[in-house]
Amino acid sequence: MQFGRYYEEFEIGAVYKHWPGKTVTEYDDHLFCLLTMNHHPLHMDVNYAEKTTDFGKNVVVGNYIYSLLLGMSVPDVSGKAIANLEIESLRHVAPTFHGDTIYGETTVLDKTESKSKDDRGVVHVETIGYKQDGTVVCIFRRKVMVPKRSYGEARGGEQPGRPQPAPR
Repeated sequence: MQFGRYYEEFEIGAVYKHWPGKTVTEYDDHLFCLLTMNHHPLHMDVNYAEKTTDFGKNVVVGNYIYSLLLGMSVPDVSGKAIANLEIESLRHVAPTFHGDTIYGETTVLDKTESKSKDDRGVVHVETIGYKQDGTVVCIFRRKVMVPKRSYGEARGGEQPGRPQPAPR
């Protein structure tokens, strides 16, 4: 199974549909809020959300949705990355609620060979996240430095650093 791609394997216009989706639970939302110290009542307080918001219920914190989509894209986009260089833009387009299932896909916008090192390049991608009904909830663009095949081969191939099992 492939994990990430080498620079040569990216094609401008290619679309990677990340699988599987993830159903967002109240637990997921609350844990992320607690871990990141985001205690806004829109995300944590049902009474507040029901009585004072336009949605009438808790909204999943947007940075969790972004993080979820970023993670979903790793096997297809950045699994071999040398560095994530830039988040160019991040837009939360529509709210996500507990029980929604998030799906994602990434489109390759551009790629540029490194000017300083011949064993890598930068891939520019856009990822969109959408709910089970197709509603787009999040869109972000980023640039990822990825190795060329020569870089990977010089460092151990497809699974660098993987040890061999000891004899039994």
